[in-house]
Amino acid sequence: MARYKEDKEEMAEELSHENENNESLVLKLLSEKDMYGYEMIKTLRKRAQNVFEKKAGMIYPLLHGLESDGTLNSYEQYCRGKMRKYYSIAKEEKQEE
Repeated sequence: MARYKEDKEEMAEELSHENENNESLVLKLLSEKDMYGYEMIKTLRKRAQNVFEKKAGMIYPLLHGLESDGTLNSYEQYCRGKMRKYYSIAKEEKQEE
């Protein structure tokens, strides 16, 4: 039972680090320009030279969480005939960088 608890704690710590890394990647992209979710996925894939790929199931929950806690703002805008939800770093966050 003790080993199970240790494994669970280690996994939680690894996931926490992965989430922090993903958050850093997203904030780095958004420090360059406002982007919509799929644009971030494509940009990360290109920059990683297809070595790794962040999936929508990772990006969108992260974006929603960062928006909920006030780190990001969002707005909708048409792009190539489709309405897209763009994300930007909240002004308070930009001042801290």
